[in-house]
Amino acid sequence: MRIYMETYGCQMNEYDSGMMKAMLRASGHTLVGDAARADAVIVNTCSVRERAETRVLGRLRHLRGLAGRDAILGVVGCVAQRMGDALAREVKGISFVVGTDQYALLPDVLESARNGLVRFETTVDPTESYVARPDATEAGLCEFVSVARGCDNYCSYCIVPYVRGRERSRPARAVVREVRRLAELGTRDVTLLGQNVNSYRDGSADFADLLKVVNDVDGIERIRFATSHPKDLSEGLVAAMADLPKVCEHLHLPVQSGSTRTLERMNRSYAREQYLSLVDMVRERVPGAALTTDIIVGFPGESEADFEETLSLMENVRFDSAFMFRYSVREGTKAAKLPDDVPEDVKIRRLTSVIELQKAITSELNGKLAGSTVEVLVEGPSERDPSSLFGRTRTGKAVVAPGPGALAGRLVPVRIERVTAWTLHGAMAENGRR
Repeated sequence: MRIYMETYGCQMNEYDSGMMKAMLRASGHTLVGDAARADAVIVNTCSVRERAETRVLGRLRHLRGLAGRDAILGVVGCVAQRMGDALAREVKGISFVVGTDQYALLPDVLESARNGLVRFETTVDPTESYVARPDATEAGLCEFVSVARGCDNYCSYCIVPYVRGRERSRPARAVVREVRRLAELGTRDVTLLGQNVNSYRDGSADFADLLKVVNDVDGIERIRFATSHPKDLSEGLVAAMADLPKVCEHLHLPVQSGSTRTLERMNRSYAREQYLSLVDMVRERVPGAALTTDIIVGFPGESEADFEETLSLMENVRFDSAFMFRYSVREGTKAAKLPDDVPEDVKIRRLTSVIELQKAITSELNGKLAGSTVEVLVEGPSERDPSSLFGRTRTGKAVVAPGPGALAGRLVPVRIERVTAWTLHGAMAENGRR
């Protein structure tokens, strides 16, 4: 069959879509880039926020019409896991629903759908670790590799543990085997993924140990990872960042709020001062590291004083960038039982304030790089200017410079000449390309 797939949500969803595409190719199917030409349309969904879920439902209805009545329409991922057979009542014409623990069934489910059988496969299997991913036959310059699934933290606002299940770590040998295969296919930059990579344990190795063995894979130039929960950030992990040459100087460390009172209600398991101590440890051991974060404003019970503590923490830490959201109720979470007592206009005002502050901080930090020379891994030509190349620094900052996109995969020195809010602009330095 000709199959069209769309993906919404986080990096883990992107990885899962790649895994499912590999399974479908191995089963003899063909991936196409146009839903109107597909025999089957599959949407990998995100339910982390109500707005994301609403958007996905609307897109499903649109795709149902675009693909035609005879096309198979399947839903996989977090919305599939959360809603199950209720999706068939929300969107007419759904052929199957496959949850986050049942991806291995996808080829069989698709065959059932071709024969007119509607299936809903959303059983949560606590023993499920990883679907056997077929060996990659093609790979990009930058790739995701999943090392852990699920979450045991149960932050009061978060749906992830309910749709992704409990934490399960992938054996280190399997991770290394996949990274080695990607390197053989030309991948230079890998991001190790987990809902909480800090709590990785495969029985004999923790996450710092895993970084050490991945660091030894020939052909890989850069190693990144996401996401880190502050309560599990260890000295050993920070030491690995400092000592391993391929591990990039970038840490995504979601804080969510600068108020200890709010953090307690969020069930984040750390206080403001503990978070700031972790930042101090990272700054001391990994000078120049980029720190990024997630912030939620308008959580139930958040006072103006609580919000001001978030702003002051941002001023203190000076994050390089942040994902910023206003709180919305997620059915099934503990926070859904709390009164949503921060007015919507107040949430919007607070969100606007953190966005403006972060934009100013990002511009200031990027501005300090003007005149410096940074190492850039070229990813290809710039989308806006094909005569220029696009790439990223070790700290994840976007760089554009005149030069051929054919340098993709090379590490080149770029002297930064000017900066915009989110991008560094420069010229390739004369010395060294590899």
